[in-house]
Amino acid sequence: MSDLEYSVKDHIATLLLNRPAKKNAFTDGMLQQWRQSLLDAQDDPAVRVIVVTGAGDAFCSGGDLGRRTSEPQAVEPTILERKQRFGKTTHSVALTIPHIDKPIIAAVNGAAVGAGMDMALMCDIRLAARSARFAEAYVRVGLIPGNGGCYYLPRIVGVARALELLLTGEFVGAEEALKIGLVNQVYDDDKFLDFVYAYAKRIASMPPVAVAMIKRAVYQSLTCDLRTSLELIASQMTIVQTTDDYREAIAAYKEKRPGNYKGS
Repeated sequence: MSDLEYSVKDHIATLLLNRPAKKNAFTDGMLQQWRQSLLDAQDDPAVRVIVVTGAGDAFCSGGDLGRRTSEPQAVEPTILERKQRFGKTTHSVALTIPHIDKPIIAAVNGAAVGAGMDMALMCDIRLAARSARFAEAYVRVGLIPGNGGCYYLPRIVGVARALELLLTGEFVGAEEALKIGLVNQVYDDDKFLDFVYAYAKRIASMPPVAVAMIKRAVYQSLTCDLRTSLELIASQMTIVQTTDDYREAIAAYKEKRPGNYKGS
């Protein structure tokens, strides 16, 4: 069994963090697989939605510090090597995600702590089991959020609430996470994945080209002015209206039936 399992079914790719005994703490190898799985999903026309979740009773407890400290090192890494390591591990996943046009859903089935919470924040949508808990716990061990927490969290919950979570390292339960906009939906544990995949299938049933362009337009519009955003939309609209997806969507709407989309 791999530490990270990748599978595709019903147009949904699943990335399963599979180290339940370690609360799915990730290794460098897992992060490399994580990045490659995202790229594989992006290139696979059969994939329309990506779900990231954890095995067992946790989503992800962050990096596996125990493994790292137990591995023998011939030479202590330099300051530059320490810095460069981020680019080869967690940061490589964060920098890959903007190139993925397909919606990425974090299915947070339990604790998401430190870098594990950051990895959930990188996703487009977060769905939580009622037992899920979130904590930016870096400050508790004298560290700063190293994997995007200071970037993503203020954009999701606002600056003041983000600072509160970042500076205290306190846990937030699923219901509070829903209240502050950290997660989109909360579901009971016993049916959690059923609800997650039903949610993912709703998105997967939509015209894939339009879904991809909507996601791209939203993120690009966060960093540009209104005129630039509208110019972008005008260009994308002219492309969308020439696709088979668009023609099928119009036909399905008129005939009051589900669309049969091929992603072109």
